[in-house]
Amino acid sequence: MRSWVEVSRARIRENYRAVHALVGGTAEVMPVVKADAYRHGAVEISRVLETEGVRWLAVSNVEEGIALREAGIAARILVMADFLPEERPALEKFGLTPVVHSLDDVADVRVPYHLKIDSGMGRLGTRAEPSEIARRVAAGAAKLEGLMTHFASSANYESRQTEEQIARFDAVIAEFRACGMAPPYVHLSSTIPVAYKRVEAWGNLVRPGHAIYGYVSPGRGPIPAASLKVRPALAWKATILAVKDIEAGALIGYGGIHRATKPMRIAVLAAGYADGIPHRMGNRGKVIAGGKLAPIVGAVSMDLTTIDITSCRPMRVGDAVTLLGSEGEASIDAQQIARWAGTISYSVLCGIHARVKRIYID
Repeated sequence: MRSWVEVSRARIRENYRAVHALVGGTAEVMPVVKADAYRHGAVEISRVLETEGVRWLAVSNVEEGIALREAGIAARILVMADFLPEERPALEKFGLTPVVHSLDDVADVRVPYHLKIDSGMGRLGTRAEPSEIARRVAAGAAKLEGLMTHFASSANYESRQTEEQIARFDAVIAEFRACGMAPPYVHLSSTIPVAYKRVEAWGNLVRPGHAIYGYVSPGRGPIPAASLKVRPALAWKATILAVKDIEAGALIGYGGIHRATKPMRIAVLAAGYADGIPHRMGNRGKVIAGGKLAPIVGAVSMDLTTIDITSCRPMRVGDAVTLLGSEGEASIDAQQIARWAGTISYSVLCGIHARVKRIYID
């Protein structure tokens, strides 16, 4: 194989159990499996989570929900990022639960739904006054099953935005209660508020995504220590296509952006930016070759990446190197790659292309 990822089912289970244990009897856990489970493979990850007793899964759109249903996933599926008018029949046909973002849609939806409140993110969700929200929901024909919002800055403890969003959301909840309405599910939190135990933001349902796959992003400001311990579930590898010796002064890759300062041995890997290696990793990132960190030299190409293996043990064509994962004492995770590439770990994981083969291990 040219390039592949190995996904540990055991790590997925372990990470889910860690979240479940942390929230205890306070909240139910609804893992987020959108974007092909952050490229871990939504169908297989959902199957693993169902064996753990998960009753809810969250996806982005109707197509993702249909794919899970057609693969035999029986858990409740929440479609979080809205739905197009022509997709409404599929909600009922495939037993999907939509998130409604506009009060104008409340009158038209015909299946149990969750309503999203824009409490300050400024994206999807209603920004209407609490009294208007309660009035329109009460007049709707379908059952309101959940009330939700999403935080914009939950990892930033230097900002008051999360507290302000909680207050706005709580005002809607208070209005509903005053009107004698009590949606069964109330949910605000993804991974960060769970990991740092911002309990007042949990509601009775939490939506971890990043944590299920083994990551908790670092916070900013006077943030407490993370209470959640998880481990990455995915390792990414690529095969060496060529090994060659380069003389001092030789240029490497497009644009000749790397010039060898001394004789060196390079290896050419069967993976590039079309596979998901960020282009900005050129002359900046590293991989693990023979248990040792090896620098990327030159530009990352569409299908190929060149590394310096001068200081590594002898490597041959056909050997595997680790792009993300661990070998011996060396380790690279998505957060480290994100630092090299000037992006975020979510983007690194979601950027692993579908042409990279997925292998599942126990």
